[in-house]
Amino acid sequence: MSLITSIFIGISALMLLLSIGVVVTKNMVHSVFLLAASLICTAALFVALDAAFIAGVQLLLYTGGVITLMLFGVMLSRHDVGTSVPNESSNQGRGVVISLVLLIPLLTAIWTTPELANRVPIETAGAEEIGAVLMTTQLLAFEMLSVLLLGAMIGAIILASKRTTRNGGTP
Repeated sequence: MSLITSIFIGISALMLLLSIGVVVTKNMVHSVFLLAASLICTAALFVALDAAFIAGVQLLLYTGGVITLMLFGVMLSRHDVGTSVPNESSNQGRGVVISLVLLIPLLTAIWTTPELANRVPIETAGAEEIGAVLMTTQLLAFEMLSVLLLGAMIGAIILASKRTTRNGGTP
Protein backbone atom coordinates (compact mmCIF):
# COMPACT_ATOMS: atom_id res chain seq x y z
CA MET A 1 0.00 0.00 0.00
CA SER A 2 1.43 3.34 -1.02
CA LEU A 3 1.85 6.32 1.27
CA ILE A 4 -0.86 8.32 -0.55
CA THR A 5 -3.33 5.45 -0.15
CA SER A 6 -2.54 5.19 3.56
CA ILE A 7 -3.01 8.94 4.03
CA PHE A 8 -6.27 8.83 2.05
CA ILE A 9 -7.64 5.94 4.14
CA GLY A 10 -6.59 7.61 7.41
CA ILE A 11 -8.18 10.95 6.55
CA SER A 12 -11.31 9.17 5.30
CA ALA A 13 -11.64 7.19 8.53
CA LEU A 14 -11.23 10.37 10.60
CA MET A 15 -13.82 12.14 8.44
CA LEU A 16 -16.24 9.22 8.90
CA LEU A 17 -15.84 9.34 12.69
CA LEU A 18 -16.33 13.11 12.74
CA SER A 19 -19.43 12.81 10.57
CA ILE A 20 -20.93 10.22 12.90
CA GLY A 21 -20.16 12.61 15.77
CA VAL A 22 -22.15 15.34 13.98
CA VAL A 23 -25.21 13.10 13.99
CA VAL A 24 -25.00 11.64 17.50
CA THR A 25 -23.80 14.66 19.51
CA LYS A 26 -26.47 16.18 21.77
CA ASN A 27 -25.12 19.76 21.75
CA MET A 28 -25.78 21.64 18.50
CA VAL A 29 -22.70 23.88 18.87
CA HIS A 30 -20.47 20.83 19.23
CA SER A 31 -22.20 19.32 16.20
CA VAL A 32 -21.32 22.40 14.10
CA PHE A 33 -17.69 22.23 15.23
CA LEU A 34 -17.52 18.52 14.36
CA LEU A 35 -18.96 19.36 10.93
CA ALA A 36 -16.23 22.00 10.50
CA ALA A 37 -13.57 19.40 11.34
CA SER A 38 -15.15 17.00 8.86
CA LEU A 39 -15.08 19.67 6.14
CA ILE A 40 -11.40 20.33 6.92
CA CYS A 41 -10.77 16.61 6.41
CA THR A 42 -12.52 16.89 3.04
CA ALA A 43 -10.10 19.67 2.09
CA ALA A 44 -7.21 17.45 3.22
CA LEU A 45 -8.50 14.70 0.91
CA PHE A 46 -8.45 17.16 -1.98
CA VAL A 47 -4.84 18.04 -1.12
CA ALA A 48 -3.97 14.33 -1.10
CA LEU A 49 -5.52 14.07 -4.58
CA ASP A 50 -3.41 17.01 -5.88
CA ALA A 51 -6.43 19.32 -6.15
CA ALA A 52 -5.10 22.26 -4.17
CA PHE A 53 -7.46 24.81 -5.72
CA ILE A 54 -10.55 22.77 -4.79
CA ALA A 55 -9.10 22.30 -1.28
CA GLY A 56 -8.74 26.06 -0.94
CA VAL A 57 -12.29 26.64 -2.12
CA GLN A 58 -13.47 23.97 0.31
CA LEU A 59 -11.74 25.72 3.20
CA LEU A 60 -12.87 29.22 2.27
CA LEU A 61 -16.47 28.57 1.31
CA TYR A 62 -17.59 25.64 3.41
CA THR A 63 -15.36 25.58 6.43
CA GLY A 64 -15.05 29.35 6.66
CA GLY A 65 -18.31 30.72 5.35
CA VAL A 66 -20.97 28.08 5.87
CA ILE A 67 -19.80 27.05 9.33
CA THR A 68 -19.67 30.69 10.41
CA LEU A 69 -23.25 31.18 9.21
CA MET A 70 -24.35 28.00 10.96
CA LEU A 71 -22.76 29.11 14.22
CA PHE A 72 -24.47 32.51 13.95
CA GLY A 73 -27.77 30.72 13.32
CA VAL A 74 -27.32 28.44 16.31
CA MET A 75 -26.20 31.25 18.59
CA LEU A 76 -29.01 33.60 17.52
CA SER A 77 -31.71 30.94 17.84
CA ARG A 78 -31.45 30.79 21.65
CA HIS A 79 -31.07 33.93 23.75
CA ASP A 80 -30.29 32.38 27.16
CA VAL A 81 -26.56 32.49 27.78
CA GLY A 82 -26.42 29.46 30.10
CA THR A 83 -28.63 27.24 27.93
CA SER A 84 -27.16 24.75 25.50
CA VAL A 85 -28.83 24.31 22.14
CA PRO A 86 -30.09 20.72 21.96
CA ASN A 87 -29.75 18.62 18.84
CA GLU A 88 -33.13 16.92 18.43
CA SER A 89 -31.81 14.46 15.86
CA SER A 90 -29.28 12.96 18.29
CA ASN A 91 -31.85 10.69 19.93
CA GLN A 92 -32.59 8.92 16.68
CA GLY A 93 -29.98 6.37 15.65
CA ARG A 94 -31.79 5.71 12.39
CA GLY A 95 -29.49 8.03 10.45
CA VAL A 96 -26.39 6.10 11.49
CA VAL A 97 -28.01 2.74 10.70
CA ILE A 98 -29.27 3.90 7.28
CA SER A 99 -25.84 5.39 6.49
CA LEU A 100 -24.08 2.14 7.32
CA VAL A 101 -26.60 0.11 5.30
CA LEU A 102 -26.09 2.39 2.27
CA LEU A 103 -22.31 2.29 2.71
CA ILE A 104 -22.15 -1.42 1.82
CA PRO A 105 -23.52 -1.16 -1.76
CA LEU A 106 -21.53 2.03 -2.30
CA LEU A 107 -18.24 0.38 -1.34
CA THR A 108 -19.14 -2.69 -3.40
CA ALA A 109 -19.77 -0.52 -6.46
CA ILE A 110 -16.48 1.33 -5.96
CA TRP A 111 -14.39 -1.82 -5.51
CA THR A 112 -15.95 -3.69 -8.44
CA THR A 113 -15.79 -0.88 -11.02
CA PRO A 114 -13.07 -1.86 -13.52
CA GLU A 115 -12.66 1.69 -14.83
CA LEU A 116 -11.29 2.86 -11.49
CA ALA A 117 -8.44 0.35 -11.60
CA ASN A 118 -7.39 1.50 -15.08
CA ARG A 119 -7.72 5.20 -14.35
CA VAL A 120 -5.24 7.44 -16.12
CA PRO A 121 -4.32 10.69 -14.38
CA ILE A 122 -5.52 13.74 -16.28
CA GLU A 123 -4.02 17.19 -16.30
CA THR A 124 -6.20 19.57 -14.34
CA ALA A 125 -6.58 23.31 -14.68
CA GLY A 126 -4.87 25.54 -12.15
CA ALA A 127 -6.23 28.54 -10.31
CA GLU A 128 -5.15 30.91 -13.09
CA GLU A 129 -7.12 29.02 -15.77
CA ILE A 130 -10.20 28.72 -13.54
CA GLY A 131 -10.03 32.43 -12.70
CA ALA A 132 -9.75 33.32 -16.39
CA VAL A 133 -12.88 31.29 -17.21
CA LEU A 134 -14.79 32.85 -14.30
CA MET A 135 -13.87 36.39 -15.38
CA THR A 136 -14.51 35.90 -19.13
CA THR A 137 -17.05 33.33 -20.33
CA GLN A 138 -18.75 32.73 -16.96
CA LEU A 139 -18.78 36.34 -15.72
CA LEU A 140 -22.58 36.68 -15.75
CA ALA A 141 -23.07 33.53 -13.65
CA PHE A 142 -20.33 34.67 -11.25
CA GLU A 143 -21.97 38.08 -10.76
CA MET A 144 -25.45 36.58 -10.40
CA LEU A 145 -24.14 34.39 -7.60
CA SER A 146 -22.84 37.46 -5.78
CA VAL A 147 -26.26 39.16 -6.15
CA LEU A 148 -27.95 36.01 -4.82
CA LEU A 149 -25.66 35.93 -1.77
CA LEU A 150 -26.22 39.64 -1.16
CA GLY A 151 -29.99 39.11 -1.28
CA ALA A 152 -29.75 36.21 1.18
CA MET A 153 -27.69 38.33 3.57
CA ILE A 154 -30.14 41.26 3.37
CA GLY A 155 -33.06 38.88 3.94
CA ALA A 156 -31.36 37.37 7.00
CA ILE A 157 -30.74 40.83 8.45
CA ILE A 158 -34.38 41.84 7.88
CA LEU A 159 -35.68 38.63 9.47
CA ALA A 160 -33.35 39.02 12.47
CA SER A 161 -34.37 42.67 12.99
CA LYS A 162 -38.09 41.79 12.81
CA ARG A 163 -37.61 39.04 15.40
CA THR A 164 -35.73 41.42 17.73
CA THR A 165 -38.42 44.09 17.38
CA ARG A 166 -41.19 41.54 18.00
CA ASN A 167 -39.50 40.32 21.20
CA GLY A 168 -39.37 43.83 22.64
CA GLY A 169 -35.69 44.51 22.02
CA THR A 170 -34.17 47.25 20.01
CA PRO A 171 -33.58 46.49 16.32
